[in-house]
Amino acid sequence: QVQLVESGGGLVQPGGSLRLSCGASGFTFSSYVMSWYRQAPGKERELVARISAGGNTDYADSMKGRFTISRDNAKNTVYLQMNSLKPEDTAVYYCKAAWGLLVYWGKGTLVTVSS
Repeated sequence: QVQLVESGGGLVQPGGSLRLSCGASGFTFSSYVMSWYRQAPGKERELVARISAGGNTDYADSMKGRFTISRDNAKNTVYLQMNSLKPEDTAVYYCKAAWGLLVYWGKGTLVTVSS
């Protein structure tokens, strides 16, 4: 059974940091492209960052320099380090695994940036 479980969300003040984790099971994690998406209230889900099986990364423009995606294939986990958080980063953050036509999503973790 495939599972993606996000954790690490919460309330943080503007300028603060959080590290999200996504633990995976039920598939060959190391072969999959792993991504983080987010969805703010009233908005469409958008790509935050992704990392290939080989470790290549890319980011949405608004996250470049603030967010870092990484993966630990030994732990079947993908991370998102978020620094210099802004109120507009408030959203539910989702983990996605993709390999060809196979796509899996986690249920998300809420990040709230507020003073």
